[in-house]
Amino acid sequence: MFDKYKLRLYLVTDRRLALGRDLETVVEEAVKGGVTMVQLREKDIDTATFIAEAIRLKALLAPLNVPLIINDRVDVALAADADGVHIGQSDMPYKMARKLLGPDKIIGLSAENMQQVEEANSLDVDYIGISPVYATTTKTDTAPAFGQEGLREAVKLSTHPTVGIGGMNLETAAETIRSGADGIAVVSAIMSAPDPRQAALALCSVIGKCC
Repeated sequence: MFDKYKLRLYLVTDRRLALGRDLETVVEEAVKGGVTMVQLREKDIDTATFIAEAIRLKALLAPLNVPLIINDRVDVALAADADGVHIGQSDMPYKMARKLLGPDKIIGLSAENMQQVEEANSLDVDYIGISPVYATTTKTDTAPAFGQEGLREAVKLSTHPTVGIGGMNLETAAETIRSGADGIAVVSAIMSAPDPRQAALALCSVIGKCC
């Protein structure tokens, strides 16, 4: 049974935004600050390097009871024994991913419009990422932003736990939680922060005040 609390502060990695720092160091500091789940997203490295990175992060996160999710790549998730995958609408179909991963792994699915939110209700996914809530420069190939009004509608429509993705920071986190999302997915607000631990602590404080 997926614990939706793990979505509260969901870090999505991007080594390009890490200010030249080691990825594991940024992740470790962020988790110490309160990150509850980590998604390893890699677009520009080969498969062997991706797997090796996933194995290192799994070793770091498992003792802390923080799930490691792999972006897109079911093969990497299997090879590293990650806790699950997050797939987009153009990635491997959910039913195929579930068949390969088995019943115990976490599968998250991006939903970029209301139709996709509704279609996800017929799937046994563990959560959906409502994306993007706000336009963001971190990921440019996205659909039009939901905004807070759209997010509220999507949360009401969805039968799954939800996490808001896109433009999440100290200013938007509180409103996103108040709109009903179970958590926020953060990239640059932590990856590019001078102090990732303090950035995570500040986000946790904002989220906590909305509960």
